[in-house]
Amino acid sequence: MIQFDYWGWFIVGLMLAVVEIFAPSSFFLWMGGAALIVGGTVFFMPGLGWPVQLSLFAVLSVLTVLLGRRVFRPRNQTSDHPTLNRRGEQYIGRQFTLEAPIVNGIGWVRVGDSRWRVLGEDLPVGTIVEVTGIDSSNFLVRPTQK
Repeated sequence: MIQFDYWGWFIVGLMLAVVEIFAPSSFFLWMGGAALIVGGTVFFMPGLGWPVQLSLFAVLSVLTVLLGRRVFRPRNQTSDHPTLNRRGEQYIGRQFTLEAPIVNGIGWVRVGDSRWRVLGEDLPVGTIVEVTGIDSSNFLVRPTQK
């Protein structure tokens, strides 16, 4: 007859926690917790048969995984700096002077100490343009009205 004791469940719980360290997914940690709970139950109720232990482990695994994902799920937080890592979007609505003419839809503007490629209708050097959008790392521009 197969006999599981509480040490086996404690070892399984610790092994699942170690697996969580190497494969972080917030899945194995909760199953390890379920194994530790089963180990504690077997410690206090040593006559529990292995089918009951496995059933208890299966039920507790599902419950702890669902509870853990519900309680510790990532929260969608709104940032006070929504364009922090999207530098180009910070310039939408700003005006710049063309440093190089827009020829065949491509030109250049200087922003601080860097140059940005602009896309728009053909315009001569010195034209003041407004950034209307971003396409990858290019400004979409239009000429401003004087």
